[in-house]
Amino acid sequence: MAYHQRLSLLILIDSLFIVTTIFLSNLLVYDRHLILNSTLIITAITLLVCHHVFSFHFKLYKKAWEYASIGELIIILKIVTFSILIAAVVQQLLVQGVFLRLLATTWMLHMIFIGGSRFWWRIVRDTYIKKNENRKRTLIIGAGAAGTMVARQLQNSNEAELLAVAFIDDDERKHHLDILGIPVVGGIDQIEKTVHNLRIDNIVIAIPSLSKRELNEIFQECAKTKAKTKILPMLEDLVTGKVSVKQFRDVQVEDLLGREPVELDIESISEYVSGKVVLVTGAGGSIGSEICRQVSQFHPEKLILLGHGENSIYSIEMELRGVHRDSNIQIVTEIADIQDFDKMISIMKKHHPDVVYHAAAHKHVPLMERNPEEAVKNNIIGTRNVAVASEWNYVKTFVMISSDKAVNPTSVMGATKRLAEMIIQDMGRTSKTKFIAVRFGNVLGSRGSVIPLFKKQIQEGGPVTVTHPDMVRYFMTIPEASRLVIQAGSLARGGETFVLDMGDPVKIVDLAKNLIKLSGNSVDEIGINYTGMRPGEKLFEELLNENEVHDKQVFPKIYIGKTANVFIDEIDEIVRTYMVQDKETLAATLVSLANRKESDIKRIEDKPLPIPG
Repeated sequence: MAYHQRLSLLILIDSLFIVTTIFLSNLLVYDRHLILNSTLIITAITLLVCHHVFSFHFKLYKKAWEYASIGELIIILKIVTFSILIAAVVQQLLVQGVFLRLLATTWMLHMIFIGGSRFWWRIVRDTYIKKNENRKRTLIIGAGAAGTMVARQLQNSNEAELLAVAFIDDDERKHHLDILGIPVVGGIDQIEKTVHNLRIDNIVIAIPSLSKRELNEIFQECAKTKAKTKILPMLEDLVTGKVSVKQFRDVQVEDLLGREPVELDIESISEYVSGKVVLVTGAGGSIGSEICRQVSQFHPEKLILLGHGENSIYSIEMELRGVHRDSNIQIVTEIADIQDFDKMISIMKKHHPDVVYHAAAHKHVPLMERNPEEAVKNNIIGTRNVAVASEWNYVKTFVMISSDKAVNPTSVMGATKRLAEMIIQDMGRTSKTKFIAVRFGNVLGSRGSVIPLFKKQIQEGGPVTVTHPDMVRYFMTIPEASRLVIQAGSLARGGETFVLDMGDPVKIVDLAKNLIKLSGNSVDEIGINYTGMRPGEKLFEELLNENEVHDKQVFPKIYIGKTANVFIDEIDEIVRTYMVQDKETLAATLVSLANRKESDIKRIEDKPLPIPG
């Protein structure tokens, strides 16, 4: 109804304008004497009919004139020009001549009346309606295609909360120019000065082609100001309409790690996952659940979610069922403890998986220092249970998730992960199942990660607690780590330890400072306290020790470590005696064995490795 009312109103207004222009032109051309004759009346009727025909043809009445631009002006030019040309043809046929001065004046007035009436609303909106003092003054970083699109959408949206007042761009050719009426005030080095001089409330980084390292550099300049920094969504999402300028997102710590996206070999992954039965232990955990999400995209025949915590398993099950409701993937849940060997055998016999991702483990360093026997039960015995059950049931590929803390370990957690790697490596030497371990560092957002702790401390007003000012760690996002784990599985030959390229190590204190700035606070307001290193912690983590170094990448961002010493008999001895050792002795034994070299070993009496359970 509203559309038809608008259409009728526009047709009526245009009709009045057209009749007015022809008779007004007559007055102007013929010394203000109105000459009424049949030719003039027929010309007016011709213009009236032609204008409406061409307007419908070019969809003039469907344009939203509050967003009028050059495109709409060109359409009006075509409609008016074609109408005048046809009127000239009609005059030639009627009177064997064309009133050129009359038609030229009519063309000019026609353009002024029709074009002016359309653009009047945009002028009013831009000049008066949009001068809303409540809108946040915004600096746009990047005066390219993306930045210009942002500025245009902000100008065209009455609902936008941001008001673009300046551009920043390192292209000196654009400096001191205006784009859409917005000045380009300088390069990245001018951010702090510009924010102060122009009273900027918000900064929008609108350069989709930025590398993570370049984004980090720009953010550090923005962090010197009190303005809130946001980042543009993916440009293709803006173009396709998936997101709008109202959906700028905050810069996240993942954006500042200096790491580029992972490109996977889809064909090789599909070959060993698609249409297969896949089992994931620890499927309710941070890494395990993300592996389930990533694997499900390759359409396995069946995906088994195995975990000890019923709530977390239920959560990932519901999520996957929602995402894949229209697919044929069988999603099966198994609530089980990997320390229960009989249950592991039962589950493997029941489902006969082709691929097993073993993500279940105890990972908290201080807690495992206080409970080393639990680390042995879960990380060593549990891993062996799942591995043996996999071998007995002809699993093709077994992928164990390990840790950088397994390298030259100083903690119980790191030592048990290293000993679990030895079990996997030993089984991989003789088994038809391809056993591999994949080693990487900290993942952002995982349970027990420093990121959630820092965020909570910031929300509570601080201070943020950091163990040591020089402590550094490798960081990777959960999706990236999970994708690389899946990729490593496609490269398995048996017995390898794959190491993921974690990029450059990050200082924990710098990570804390970035999180404080991202939250809109200053480091001085929140504060940072140094608590000292806890038992088992190291200042620096490593991904390979000196005996394992192998420089060549077997896949982008994936290295393979050389086979290190494996001490199965000694591991067996720990498994036999861990319950009768006191905690301190057990912890020392674990760390000592995990760091032992072949030349240091005094071999104990050979004993066969017992069947678990």
